[in-house]
Amino acid sequence: MVEKLSGQRRMAAVGELDGWDEAADRDAITKSFQFKDFNAAFGFMSRVAMKAEQMNHHPEWCNVYSRVDVTLTTHDADGVSERDLALARFMDGAAG
Repeated sequence: MVEKLSGQRRMAAVGELDGWDEAADRDAITKSFQFKDFNAAFGFMSRVAMKAEQMNHHPEWCNVYSRVDVTLTTHDADGVSERDLALARFMDGAAG
């Protein structure tokens, strides 16, 4: 089973992520990615989808034209886990 991050460990880990915030209404992290157009946003989502499938860890997300809003949480852990941090780092790299 995946372990939920808490306390200092969680604060430090989330603090190392670029532009990710704690969700206000649940145990999750969020970020909004902005791209030059729909094609770039969809390309990003395709790269992330392949990685997410490989990890068996899927984001909650919404795409409106050039923006992709993402929420990451580990449902099995009922909160943020190392899986979310790994996928967040991948997304940051994929976004360029």
